[in-house]
Amino acid sequence: MASRDRDTYVHRLGVTPETASVISSKNKIYSTPADSGGELFQIGVVATFDPSETRAIEPVRGIGYGDHVAELVPGVTDPMTLTVTRTAQYLSMVYQIFGYKGGVDGLVRSLRHHKWPFDMVQEIVLSQLIAEKDQDISNNPGVDNLNPDNLRAVLTYYEGCWISDYSSSYASDAALVQENVTVNVTDIIADPAEEYEETDDLFNLNAISRIITQSNGYQVGQQPEVNFNVQT
Repeated sequence: MASRDRDTYVHRLGVTPETASVISSKNKIYSTPADSGGELFQIGVVATFDPSETRAIEPVRGIGYGDHVAELVPGVTDPMTLTVTRTAQYLSMVYQIFGYKGGVDGLVRSLRHHKWPFDMVQEIVLSQLIAEKDQDISNNPGVDNLNPDNLRAVLTYYEGCWISDYSSSYASDAALVQENVTVNVTDIIADPAEEYEETDDLFNLNAISRIITQSNGYQVGQQPEVNFNVQT
């Protein structure tokens, strides 16, 4: 399991630079291995972790309105995919770190044995430069307060995950064996205790500046007055 990766000094965890930019060494990915008793562990030596999601945006056009887009309407969001490249280990194969009795722990060897969904957690640990400066973020949903040293992390929960693609390569001219998996995600949330509601102030209300015409003080058909605040 992922816990076995840290049983010796070979896989000892190290330190990372404190920068204002997000760096990959502060990105930790957790899951529940088969032998962990329900406890979350890092999923091992991960080379790449690539979340990706898309949705179609459909243009609305009208007859008699000329070559003009009346509105862009967002379509249904496709399931997010997580592409993970991970170093294979004798005691810790990819099915095992996602909760299945595979490898040395059991008989799971194939996607056809993948019967139940699993969950993953991404933890982006904030730099101390940021965590100590911006104290207001500590009470925001999705921000975990880590100890010690006032560390904080941005949490993302990937729920109801299914592996849709698996591959590994054994080559004569390369010793290292890596496992590649593509994971489809049912839902993505910041905090299991928080609900996403239309009345929350979590959304981009500032983006509706020209849609709500009343609040901008101009009438339909009239160009809005634009004021520029230039500081010298």
